[in-house]
Amino acid sequence: MQSMLFLIYQIIGIYMWCLIIVVVMSWLTSFNVINTQNRFVYQVYDFLYRITEPALRPIRRWIPDLGGIDVSPVVLILLLVFVRNLLKEYGGRLI
Repeated sequence: MQSMLFLIYQIIGIYMWCLIIVVVMSWLTSFNVINTQNRFVYQVYDFLYRITEPALRPIRRWIPDLGGIDVSPVVLILLLVFVRNLLKEYGGRLI
């Protein structure tokens, strides 16, 4: 059971990094720092967008529009940190 909890803990950590990377890539794209015409950049951004958008979409429905600032990744990261702490607290001492 400890191995399964450790795996879930690590997957949540990787998913949080994917959220951070997709947010930074969206900022860099909007300021024309990176070019999405580059095939590799587009594939990385598209992959990260596809794995993070299903979790962000329901949060965006509940959070009001803040004038162009999207706080849904922050809310999702806070929820994931909460879940990780629950796993750590109730899951055991190995995590």
